[in-house]
Amino acid sequence: MTAEKSHVTSGKRRRPAGAAVLRGEITTAIRRALMQELAAVGYGRLSIEAVARRAGVGKTAIYRRWSSKLELVLEVVAAAAGSKLPALDTGTLRGDLTLLFQVLAHALRHPLASQIIPDLLAEAARNPEIDETLQALLRAKQQEIGGSLVARAVRRGELPADTDPDAAVDLIVGPLYWRLAIARTAPTEAYLDALVEAVAAGLGAAPTPPRQRAVLPAAPA
Repeated sequence: MTAEKSHVTSGKRRRPAGAAVLRGEITTAIRRALMQELAAVGYGRLSIEAVARRAGVGKTAIYRRWSSKLELVLEVVAAAAGSKLPALDTGTLRGDLTLLFQVLAHALRHPLASQIIPDLLAEAARNPEIDETLQALLRAKQQEIGGSLVARAVRRGELPADTDPDAAVDLIVGPLYWRLAIARTAPTEAYLDALVEAVAAGLGAAPTPPRQRAVLPAAPA
């Protein structure tokens, strides 16, 4: 095990020695600089020196808070990716999907999703600590979406009782992630509307009943 890996702690920051007091604004500046540097150069070329320069602090300010590059990256990325989604309960499956896709379309344009996460997923194939952290984040997001949006639709009778939440989340998130993070094509409103219907149908929801045409009075003779 390398010295870098041996200092990694379960996402917790290193406590300062003695009576040192860590200034919050410096910690915030380091976290912001880390995200910017990671988006710019990727994990492989990332250095503590470059993060310190971008944050306008010395390297010692970083090492007081985190023991290594790996620990810094894992904690900051986990905190950013682990932020809670807004409430998605609109009362219907299609309404929830519409709102979720709007939130995801905005979130997936963020450098964290469009640049940093794909880079770290590639790095995870070589680094077990990164792989473990990213898998935990993905599972947590699956539970957050699948355990709420899908479960509510099941309770409302919009989805079958035996709907698999994990498979449902793959179907819900996959197409939009592919379009934004991989194909890098901005979705139109019409595309999102069509995606809502396609995903709802794929999950086994009943089709939206067609709007009844208004019956017009006969024209006078």
